[in-house]
Amino acid sequence: MKHYRIGELAEKCHVNKETIRYYERKGLIPETERTEGGYRLYTEETVRRIQFIKRLQGLGFTLAEIDKLLGVVDRDRDRCKDMYQFVEQKIEEIKEKIQDLMKIEAMLLELKACCPHECFLQRKNTEFCKEKCRELQLDMEPLGA
Repeated sequence: MKHYRIGELAEKCHVNKETIRYYERKGLIPETERTEGGYRLYTEETVRRIQFIKRLQGLGFTLAEIDKLLGVVDRDRDRCKDMYQFVEQKIEEIKEKIQDLMKIEAMLLELKACCPHECFLQRKNTEFCKEKCRELQLDMEPLGA
């Protein structure tokens, strides 16, 4: 089984050493064994766990939310409390984000279709393009509301 020292782990997971120490203090990753010289030794399991944490952070989860999710993975009863309600809330938040992203996509597709640059190149009605752009700006306001 391959073991990584903290610097190797940090490089492999694209985080800094302090992040790893912080995750360990917060219980996001388990404390690890140490060499006789006091160096931490991490396994591939820790690599996968940090990658999981970073992926969830990239998707907008907070460390507190990730800790709660990891409670399920670790089968930790204390961290699993109220999990159903938490998951329901996250599902709703994600659905709202998806709806917002779909609105943005539709607006961008419309904007692309009437891009002012294209209007000038194709000698289209520039007033139409300007009006369309104004409509798109107005449609953006309700996002996330």
